[in-house]
Amino acid sequence: MAFARAILAVCLFLFTPLTASAVQPDEVLTDPRLEARARALSAELRCMVCQNESIDESNADLARDLRLLVRERLQAGDSDEQIRTFLVHRYGEFILLNPPFKLETWLLWGAPFIVLAVGGGLILASRQRQNNRVPGNPLSEAERAKLDAMLEEDDFGNTIKKED
Repeated sequence: MAFARAILAVCLFLFTPLTASAVQPDEVLTDPRLEARARALSAELRCMVCQNESIDESNADLARDLRLLVRERLQAGDSDEQIRTFLVHRYGEFILLNPPFKLETWLLWGAPFIVLAVGGGLILASRQRQNNRVPGNPLSEAERAKLDAMLEEDDFGNTIKKED
């Protein structure tokens, strides 16, 4: 039984991708420190085609071009912040997977909390209104007797016998 588990573990390890990366072998830098910086930067930048993936994960041609651009600028000696600034200037803050919290982006960051607060307020107001609902005017004895008499008759005015 232990042998079967070991084989299963080895198969799972071999057939499970270690990283979800679209970086091609010809893109990889020879300097491991620069390559690590390039990977870190690529993981922070949004693919403008896929929009839900980083350029490190995307197979789109534009993502490849951006990965190459990041690597070229790293080899030219730019800092990570200089590369981010260059790309934001060129593509806008949308290229950042985690845009900074600024006056222009407060709605983006605060929208989930605003929606939760408004939804909670609506639920509370609805419950309050439901709890405060006053029942209609109760029937007088004469009205109740008339209603009972109407309920005991069918559509043709015949009295319906109740089974006890």
